[in-house]
Amino acid sequence: MLAMALHLRTQGMSLRDMATRLVITTGKKKGQHPSPATVMRMLREHDEQAATP
Repeated sequence: MLAMALHLRTQGMSLRDMATRLVITTGKKKGQHPSPATVMRMLREHDEQAATP
């Protein structure tokens, strides 16, 4: 799901648009769409890890 979110971000999509296109693939909420806040948190955590040497 993260790879798809990164791809959609490069296309300039809003968080709401990204959330409607993404689908949770594992866990209790499998098959549902994440909230825009979840997408934002996922992208922020990825950016923080990428910035850490």
